Amino acid sequence: MACAASLFAAVPLAAPVVIFKLTSDFKEDPSPHKVNLGVGAYRTDEGKPWVLPVVRKVEKCLANNESLNHEYVPILGIPEFTQSACEIILGADSPAISGHRKGGVQCLGGTGALRLGAEFLRAWYNGTNNSATPVYVSAPTWGNHNGVFGTAGFTDIRSYRYWDPAKRGLHLQGLLDDMENAPEYSIMILHACAHNPTGTDPTPEEWKKIAEVMKKKSLFPFFDSAYQGFASGDLDKDAWAVRYFVSQGFELFCAQSFSKNFGLYNERVGNLCIVAKDTDNVNRIRSQMEKIARTVWSNPPAQGARIVAATLNDSALFAEWASNVKTMADRVLLMRALLREKLEKLGTPGTWDHITQQIGMFSFTGLNPSQVEYMVKKKHIYLLGNGRINMCGLTTSNLDYVAESIKEAATGSQCQ
Repeated sequence: MACAASLFAAVPLAAPVVIFKLTSDFKEDPSPHKVNLGVGAYRTDEGKPWVLPVVRKVEKCLANNESLNHEYVPILGIPEFTQSACEIILGADSPAISGHRKGGVQCLGGTGALRLGAEFLRAWYNGTNNSATPVYVSAPTWGNHNGVFGTAGFTDIRSYRYWDPAKRGLHLQGLLDDMENAPEYSIMILHACAHNPTGTDPTPEEWKKIAEVMKKKSLFPFFDSAYQGFASGDLDKDAWAVRYFVSQGFELFCAQSFSKNFGLYNERVGNLCIVAKDTDNVNRIRSQMEKIARTVWSNPPAQGARIVAATLNDSALFAEWASNVKTMADRVLLMRALLREKLEKLGTPGTWDHITQQIGMFSFTGLNPSQVEYMVKKKHIYLLGNGRINMCGLTTSNLDYVAESIKEAATGSQCQ
């Protein structure tokens, strides 16, 4: 009897996720000179992952706490976590907190927070045919934004201008024009700080202009905050945009990730902070999100959220965490300064001041695809095809090699 064909024979092989494929290629590369500037994770100057000292301390306390167990936590998450997470992004003196019009939902990392928010908006935002509501992402944006909102059911995902390759900075006028021309009630995905992949953020004055247009057009702000504290070393500075929008009376969502600023990458610690008109609106929104979460992950993991909650709710631990975060931010800022200095001393073609003008984990170098290919294939330096590099992958021991390789790539393109 002949074997029947598999029921899944027509399933195509999906392309690998680019960033993880890049890491896999790096690991398989035998070159002693190889450098990984791809995946977005902090590394020490020795190129090693870093567990924050405050996280080590809290983990030991939790392990010795006999009152803790592995029972289910509430579907909406550990209240001490969601409350403190919202407070850290909104600020303790936020009108959304004093007005009792904020709420949080614990999610599976920042991606889970985006997905939960997207699922809710597709089902409940401003009418019934929400799948056709335009969702705008920056050009370029984090590679997962389009997929998250598309998979949630939105069928009209557009982009607004953001990066100006000529000046290697923010295309403010293009951004404002695209928002001005967007249909009313469109959803705008905004990077709260340390824009991924460009590392280019609006100034406070530019954020004010953005908010003015968005208010005039009744556009909905959905912030993605993955780098609070990690970007500048200042928790309040990195939350400025979100807090300003709240002060201007916006209803908004903010997806928070604690992967970077706590180093809890594999614990999947995220929060969706909701700011609405009043307490009743917040309660109704969270009730529907509870139903969505029940069918997606049913119950959030406890360990990472307990670490964050314990840290944020203890003044001594909080101060130690802020110091740990500043350590990471300062190393990134140092690598930016050293890379720019080296590139300029080498006489690398082009201008490189954008390296220090950008902020956060990533830098949009301006390298074109052929230059990137040269870096990967010839120099064993792994970075994304759009020229984005993880500044944490730079160390004092590989900086010269990377800078010299960038010069070679840039000089070669000049001669073609």
